[in-house]
Amino acid sequence: FLPATKAIPKEMLTIVDRPLIQLAVDEARDAGIEHFVFVTGRNKNSIEDHFDRQYELEATLRSRGKSKELDMLESDLPSAGQVSFTRQQEPLGLGHAVWCARHIIGDEPFALLLPDMAMKSSTGCLRQMMDIYEDRGGNILAIEEVPWADVGKYGVVGYDREANSTLKINQMVEKPTQSTAPSNNIISGRYILQPEIFAKLAAISPGAGGEIQLTDAMIALMAEQEFFGLNYSGETFDCGDKLGFLLANVAYGLTHKDIGPAFKEELRRLLLNEFATEILPKTIAA
Repeated sequence: FLPATKAIPKEMLTIVDRPLIQLAVDEARDAGIEHFVFVTGRNKNSIEDHFDRQYELEATLRSRGKSKELDMLESDLPSAGQVSFTRQQEPLGLGHAVWCARHIIGDEPFALLLPDMAMKSSTGCLRQMMDIYEDRGGNILAIEEVPWADVGKYGVVGYDREANSTLKINQMVEKPTQSTAPSNNIISGRYILQPEIFAKLAAISPGAGGEIQLTDAMIALMAEQEFFGLNYSGETFDCGDKLGFLLANVAYGLTHKDIGPAFKEELRRLLLNEFATEILPKTIAA
């Protein structure tokens, strides 16, 4: 996303008017999460600032009678002591980032959300996963199908199908080739994991890309604990990708309570203009 991310973290890129990191917190809060642990790196102080009070801004809004905006900021703000920050000093992979939070999480199950995966659904993805967890326990992963050509970008699972949209996972492969992938169902950025994962992360060697891969640690843990996958009801936008990021803005913009109807009309106008100037002349010429 350069040059956009030269000075701001990609997690602070906005989907309409909410940063990606805020969407993840909203989803976690709706699922009942009460403590939020952020694993950050260099030049990501704006994430910590986002979840703090901005007294000058609040004073300005108050003096201008912007009560709606003040209420929104207040509702988004976590309570004192509800957030913790830890730093991953080197970009050694997702597994290493999770391991960096071990002392804060301790001996407790935890949910892991990757904010560059925006999950849009009427009932949050993590809330759907929590319903499975409350029934089965174990480890729960959000799963979705992708085109076979894309399996090499993700962690992929093999499974036995169970009731409804739940899968009993029996295999995981990190970034496989099409010929070695057990399916085209990928792990899509939401996890509920048991604390024993930290011991597995500490014991594994670097995997794909020379990084500590969370998938490798989950494979080790799968020998001891059950893993289930949920084909959640909703749509995922990979906002680490420019196309996915743009599509997320369109999808969230169309349902935005303030600008949704007007945005829909403007989008229709743009598409009609594009059709008239690009597609129609080519059709006539043909």
